[in-house]
Amino acid sequence: MDCDVARWTEPYLETCCRAALHRLTLAGLLGRPTGLQDGPCLERIAGMGLARLRADGRYEPTADGLRRHATEVLRQVSDAAPDQTPRGRR
Repeated sequence: MDCDVARWTEPYLETCCRAALHRLTLAGLLGRPTGLQDGPCLERIAGMGLARLRADGRYEPTADGLRRHATEVLRQVSDAAPDQTPRGRR
C-alpha cells in the first residue's frame, strides 16, 4: 500500500481549520484578530502549535503552521522530504 506516513502521524485538520490556516497565511504580518467567525479554528490550530496569539490580540502562523500550510493546503513538497509527494501527484 502506497501512503504518506508523515501525514498519518500529524493531527487531522478539519476543512474549516485548513481554511482558517490559509486565511491566516494570507493575512501576512497583519495577522488575524480574535472574535471572527473562524475564532474557534484559530484557537484549535494555536493549540496544535500551528499559530500563536500575539500580545496585540492577533493570530499569526508559526513556522510549523507555515510548513503545514505548504504541505497540506498548497500541497507543496518539502525540500527536506522530496520522496513524500502528496497523494495524486505521482
